[in-house]
Amino acid sequence: MKPAALTTRGVFALVAMVVAAATVRATDAAAAADPYQPLAFLIGHCWKGTNAGDARMTDEHCFSRIYGGKFVRDEHVVHRDGRPDAFGESIYVWDPAAGRLEYLYIESAGGFLRGNVTVEEGALVFPAAGFVESDGSTNVRSRWQRAGDDAYDVVTEFQVQDRWVPGFSLHMQRTQSAPP
Repeated sequence: MKPAALTTRGVFALVAMVVAAATVRATDAAAAADPYQPLAFLIGHCWKGTNAGDARMTDEHCFSRIYGGKFVRDEHVVHRDGRPDAFGESIYVWDPAAGRLEYLYIESAGGFLRGNVTVEEGALVFPAAGFVESDGSTNVRSRWQRAGDDAYDVVTEFQVQDRWVPGFSLHMQRTQSAPP
C-alpha cells in the first residue's frame, strides 16, 4: 500500500504547525532569556538595612552576576555592636527542568538553607524552607517587597511548632557601595 500523497492543503497545515511551534518556542525563549529578571533591581547594587527590632544590628547585601551571568550572588554581612560580624552568601540558580529560580544560602556560623523564589504581587517570596544548623533545623520564610526604586522591605518569619512567628524585619536602602 502506497502512502497517501500530501495535498497542498496538508503542506500548508504542516507549515502552519511548524511556524506556530517555532513562534511558541521563540516566545518561551524570550521570556526565559533572563530568568533572573525578578532580581534585576537588586543586581549591581549594595543594600543596607537596620534591624527593626535591634538598631545596633545592620545587614548589608551586595548582588552581582557571576560566571558570565549564569548565576547571581548575594554576599552579605551582619554587623552587631560588641559581637563579631556574621557573613553569608546566597547563590541564585535557574533550574530549567523545574522552571524555577532556586537558591542556596550558606553562613559563617555553618548554617545553610535551600529553597526557591517566586514573585507575588511584585514581591520576591521565599516560601518555607528548612534552615539547617549544627543543633537542628527550623523552617523559615521571607518576603522582600520593593519600596520604590532605591529600597525594599524584608519580613522574615520562623515556624514554631505549627505557627509562624515574627523573626526580623529590615528596611533595605540602596547604598553607594558597588558590589564586589
